[in-house]
Amino acid sequence: MKNEKLYREALEVMPGGVNSPVRAFKAVGAKPIFLVKGRHSRVWDADGNEYIDFLASWGALILGHAPKKVVKAVQEEAQKGLSFGLTNPHEITLARLVVEMVPSVEKVRFVNSGTEATMSAVRLARGITGRKLVVKFDGCYHGHYDSLLVSAGSGVATFGIPGTPGIPEEIAKLTLVLPYNDTQALRKAFEEHGKDIACVIVEPVAGNMGVVPPKKEFLRAMRELTREHGSLLIFDEVITGFRLSKGGAQELFGIEPDITCLGKILGGGLPVGAYGGRREIMERVAPEGEIYQAGTLSGNPLAMVSGSETLKELRDKEPYDELEKKTETLAKGVSDILSEKGIPHTINRVGSMMTVFFTEGPVVDFESAKRSDTELFGRFFRALLGKGVLIPPSQFEAWFLTTAHEEDDINQALERIREAVKEL
Repeated sequence: MKNEKLYREALEVMPGGVNSPVRAFKAVGAKPIFLVKGRHSRVWDADGNEYIDFLASWGALILGHAPKKVVKAVQEEAQKGLSFGLTNPHEITLARLVVEMVPSVEKVRFVNSGTEATMSAVRLARGITGRKLVVKFDGCYHGHYDSLLVSAGSGVATFGIPGTPGIPEEIAKLTLVLPYNDTQALRKAFEEHGKDIACVIVEPVAGNMGVVPPKKEFLRAMRELTREHGSLLIFDEVITGFRLSKGGAQELFGIEPDITCLGKILGGGLPVGAYGGRREIMERVAPEGEIYQAGTLSGNPLAMVSGSETLKELRDKEPYDELEKKTETLAKGVSDILSEKGIPHTINRVGSMMTVFFTEGPVVDFESAKRSDTELFGRFFRALLGKGVLIPPSQFEAWFLTTAHEEDDINQALERIREAVKEL
């Protein structure tokens, strides 16, 4: 089997045989597959197995795999050069699209990943406010930056403890971790520490504890409290940006942050991140201002044209109603199948993002998400994979639909899921 052979070879030269831990499939009790091709809504592994893909490169591929316009633009640009290390015209094109589409952004700086975007946004907030404390929410993932890779302890609110060896406690303690969707805890944090809080960073729709929608008053309170106390509000829209609407979650909910972090869809499948905001905020970034950030490959021409073609398609066609209908059909179908089998579950969905939690009752934060039966999810994942349906290899991630998923893809996927669930 080629997949197994590749895995053995990968283990010799890469930690765990992967370049990102979740790809190792350890959380679902399986060995990783190696993908070699993607077209539209399908992917193929090294053994030639075909899968209907609801991973979509962790949400980056909203147009599906290898869309013709995007591939053509990248191919044409590659003939001219792969990287220059100086500014190229395509950076202006993509920047203008971001400014046009994202309500709160007047200027934008491109980086190479979501982690770089959140790291730079937090530094910018600290530089502007002269404060040290960062507020984040339990279960929200903002990349592997030291100040943000922390977890909550017991109690309603706690100063962060390191989420991994290698992060000094002194750095982790500058992060205040609160329960997601808990407005009271947020108000209390500002009552006690407001003068020291540089920023609040949040996934406006959580996607890294599984999909968890925000309560209406939660985001509103966040916006009011940061303004009242002179802190900055950072929306991490690496997942939700350009996915939930043309302008992301901030457009969907009508709440504008001070700084927005973007990634995934922004690059159309190539590595791109960005942070942006109002003109007076972004003018504090070097070389215009004094807050330093740089990157050799930032604004890479291939990534810029890939992102530009993707955003133009989304701007011109606005496929969001269609995406939501398809995702609603899939979510209802999966729920019906699990109900027929008598399997307790909760499905959360926002737009074209959804998660099947194997737990009863509402999932509104990380604590309720963690009640999920992860052993059952692992069996569910393996059964689906065996039937040719690819979903994220973790209970605490989002499924994604793309414009390439047709009605027939949804129907086929539901048939395969029904067969897989029979085996649970």
